[in-house]
Amino acid sequence: MDVAAVNHSYYAALPVVELQMPTCRGIDIKKLSIPQLQQYLIDRKFSSRDLVETYLERIQGLNRHLKAVIEINPDALTIAEQLDNEREDGKLRSPLHGIPFLVKDNIATKDSMDTTAAIVLIGATVPEDAEIVSLLRDAGAVLLGHANLSEWAAMRSSYYSEGYSARGGQCRNPYNLAENPGGTSSGSAVAVATNMVSFSIGTETDGSVMFPADRNAVVGIKPTVGLTSTKGLIPESSSLDTVGTFGKTVVDAAIGLDAITGGFKSVHTSGSYASFVVNKEALKTARFGLPWKRVWELAKENEPEQYNALMTVIKLIREAGAEVVEWRELPSAEEIIPPSGWDCLRTNPNNIRNLEDIVAWNVRNSEMEGGQPCTHPAWPSGQDNFEQSLASKGILDDTYYNALGYIRKKSREEGIDAALRMSDGSPLDGLLVPLQADGGAACQVAAKAGYPMIAIPTNINELGVPFGLAIIQTAWREDLLIKYGSAIEDLVGGRSKPMFRNLKASNYMYVGVKPDYAC
Repeated sequence: MDVAAVNHSYYAALPVVELQMPTCRGIDIKKLSIPQLQQYLIDRKFSSRDLVETYLERIQGLNRHLKAVIEINPDALTIAEQLDNEREDGKLRSPLHGIPFLVKDNIATKDSMDTTAAIVLIGATVPEDAEIVSLLRDAGAVLLGHANLSEWAAMRSSYYSEGYSARGGQCRNPYNLAENPGGTSSGSAVAVATNMVSFSIGTETDGSVMFPADRNAVVGIKPTVGLTSTKGLIPESSSLDTVGTFGKTVVDAAIGLDAITGGFKSVHTSGSYASFVVNKEALKTARFGLPWKRVWELAKENEPEQYNALMTVIKLIREAGAEVVEWRELPSAEEIIPPSGWDCLRTNPNNIRNLEDIVAWNVRNSEMEGGQPCTHPAWPSGQDNFEQSLASKGILDDTYYNALGYIRKKSREEGIDAALRMSDGSPLDGLLVPLQADGGAACQVAAKAGYPMIAIPTNINELGVPFGLAIIQTAWREDLLIKYGSAIEDLVGGRSKPMFRNLKASNYMYVGVKPDYAC
């Protein structure tokens, strides 16, 4: 049973608008994976410059509706030409040679502004790339530009519009523009989903790779914290931040991961992550766990339609030969909770040096940035999270470290690691979880543990918005996520294409707990 095909045929009957993708030298590249694009480049069917021009044309036609891309790299065409010349000279750096990519706008690049989508940092530049960008350039990938995000990666407010930034506007879900595009790396996921670029880079603290991947029917890989460098990122949490990848397929996301892990990868696995991509035959010997009480029962209660659809997918996984064990448990969020770098900017027009400066600037410019409650519709709660961070004074004392140790113990040894072990001590190949239907419960546990996840598209809901399965593993087991993620991808038949419902939508996408303000 091809789950993706069934969903696609059903929603094809709905009133939708499909925007046409330009061809690249007459070749339709919409469904091409990175290895397939690379083969066309090797065969000289088109050049890297042709590929960049095609994506730029796509962005020009589509971005006004979706607001996924916030800035184009002015050097992109020049870089592509240089890489074309290298190819002509017989040099091929990696599977990413000449392949364009986007980075989330909280990742530093020396040839573009780095603003985390905030107006206060417009004009701010840095003298060098983030480490992961340097690795991608070394691999021959072409930096196409920066993707939009929830401003400040949603650090600033507890109640806000997901995917909105003062600089970039409201990023929209290409399947239904009136619906939420997902967590803060929304622009990175939307750009891949709509063929504005072949792969992209996002960041995650708690769900910011997983949720946009899920809601835009792309593959997202959130690596173990520490596997990818965070040098050159505008930080949120030193214990939770990680850099992940988006692709239309598992192999695309895995190839991106290969590039950004650099020397860290060799410590934890041999060979490339992309080499672990398999087909559905691998499911014949697989063993998975379902965290039941605090994940799947919650999903059944919250989103019965999604629960039933995902249970159908799990039935397919069982029919393919996998053993799926229920009643593997994870702790609840309540059980897990225990009883700066501004001088590196090369240019800094607003003289921002610390969080106090940002908060004060936002207050002075509330009409644009919602520095106070009820002054901007995208941030009804103002910048309450920033203000709470200031109140904490950033103190890292014994209380902080004791709390961090408690959280890690509950989410790691007593949480995911325990759920991955059978009573006889034998390991499972992963925990299968939903990403939306459980309210993000499983994703939060993995985030607190700093453990890796992969999101695989499988279904579309009654509003036309995608959802799918995710797999959780213990630290450094990205190889297993890629292996079994690709097997499930092959089983369900891949993703469905965006349908651009409600193309003229202009609403905000509120998330969080509504504050008690009269606005």
